[in-house]
Amino acid sequence: MSAIGELLEKARARLDRVDPDRAAELIGKGARLVDTRPAWQRDQEGSFADALVIERNHLEWRLDPTSDARIPEATDHDIVWIIACSEGYSSSLAAASLQDLGLHNATDLDGGFRAWKAAGQPVLIS
Repeated sequence: MSAIGELLEKARARLDRVDPDRAAELIGKGARLVDTRPAWQRDQEGSFADALVIERNHLEWRLDPTSDARIPEATDHDIVWIIACSEGYSSSLAAASLQDLGLHNATDLDGGFRAWKAAGQPVLIS
């Protein structure tokens, strides 16, 4: 197995990854969906109808409640953050990184935007 494959496997082992239907249920209960895809990918694939957009290179700074660069929604370490990318690979690594910051409820969307769209969840198409 490649080194990145091992890192991904370790990250996913500690996440309670959610499929699109479970993610929608959690969002209905107050979880926050975060789209980490770059603008070109959102333009190409479409966007989640209701997600915060924080590109991957800013994620930890924006969601860490102790950071001076945090977003207003990052109020404490108990928020359920559901991280999404295109297919659910980089989002697993990102969610594990958030857990390393103490955001113990961080997880990711299994299958990413593509699975969300295929499941018939609400999207915006450019």
